Amino acid sequence: MSAPTPAEPERYTDASRALLRERVLDAVHDLLAEATWSDVSMASVAKRAGTSRQTLYNAFGNRRDLAHAYIAREVDRFLAIVGEVVAQRAPDAHACLAGALEIFLSAAGSHPLVRAISISESGDELLAMLTTRGAPAVAEVPERLAALLSEHWPQVPTEDAHLVAETLVRLALSHAGMPSGTPARVAADVGRVLGPFLDQLLRQARAAGG
Repeated sequence: MSAPTPAEPERYTDASRALLRERVLDAVHDLLAEATWSDVSMASVAKRAGTSRQTLYNAFGNRRDLAHAYIAREVDRFLAIVGEVVAQRAPDAHACLAGALEIFLSAAGSHPLVRAISISESGDELLAMLTTRGAPAVAEVPERLAALLSEHWPQVPTEDAHLVAETLVRLALSHAGMPSGTPARVAADVGRVLGPFLDQLLRQARAAGG
């Protein structure tokens, strides 16, 4: 049997850290399904994850950093699903925008992040991170969504892709906090409003030879 290369221990360490990170963030997710972030302590997360508080602090820093890490992971997961929907429904702009919004609004009853917005409890630290103060991952959502739109409709000017993405994100947050109908109906209505604008941009790009 050949001796392990110098890179192998480091690779195993990285894999171990990644597994610990996922286990801890899964624990945060489970706890937030039962309570608000203000009720979640580092001790309760460590206990649910089956690790020590010191290991938790070593891996994530402080409680706020842990919340940001959880938010970043969930934002990544949402955007991955949105990307799949856009890829499946393109080039129908109405269907793409409606599908992306419906995914978000449909999670209001079950996903801790969306529920924090939809319930809008005063003093909820998680809500403040998502809206008032804005976690870094959340602040990046319009830009990442605009990049997704540009990937499927490269002929749309970058500034217009950002405008559509920013409007969609703001509408998503607004409707999550003050729902006016079922997720499917609200998403379809927003698609009817924003879809024609995206269609117009595409027609203009084609007319200009883009």
